Amino acid sequence: MSHGYYQLPNGRVASIDGECDFPPLTEALNEPNGLIAIGGDLSLPRLLAAYHQGIFPWFSEDEPILWWSPNPRMVLFPSELKISNSLQKTLKKKTFEVRFNTQFRAVITDCSNTPRGEQAGTWITQDIIDAYCRLHEAGFAISAESYFEGELVGGCYGVHIGRMFYGESMFHHKTDASKVAFVSLVQHLTALGIGLIDCQMKTAHLVSLGAREIDRAEFASQLSTLTQSSPSNTE
Repeated sequence: MSHGYYQLPNGRVASIDGECDFPPLTEALNEPNGLIAIGGDLSLPRLLAAYHQGIFPWFSEDEPILWWSPNPRMVLFPSELKISNSLQKTLKKKTFEVRFNTQFRAVITDCSNTPRGEQAGTWITQDIIDAYCRLHEAGFAISAESYFEGELVGGCYGVHIGRMFYGESMFHHKTDASKVAFVSLVQHLTALGIGLIDCQMKTAHLVSLGAREIDRAEFASQLSTLTQSSPSNTE
């Protein structure tokens, strides 16, 4: 089925209502950076198709579903993870107990309630929460959770396909709780043979952990291999 298009001030964007596939990444706009499609739904098949192409949904509650593939792309190669001296001390103290996949919905819900600087509201709507919980139930999404005295105080979640992992969001209620969860998740993913962690867009926080930007074409090339290969262990 051919695409319809929305004409925006900086170019046209594909409409993916109905059964339309996502367009090639080369059709993404430069401004706003990476907007590639509008519409569709958050069904399991649609989300998996998006992530196979390196496309993710990001929109506010009063907007239609917006799909993105920014250029450049912020990524973390697991071997390049940086752990600061202060974080290393926290890890050695074992201040937090880390668990995986025991409270996925609670993690994504807490992420939705975390203020993001000057950003008004949240992009993690109830529809997003429900959709990613379906991904989790189908075995395609992971949460890492930090506990302090038995209480969930930090965590992060994301989507994995083959040997590719897409980090989505994190939260903390105690200092370093999300960082400890993230470091533990990277170590867990490394043991599974994950080759690349997508971080979407650049932030100072991600840079401090060793993430860096690569060109979208290189990112897409990585995906073509990693999403088609199986992790070494699925536990």
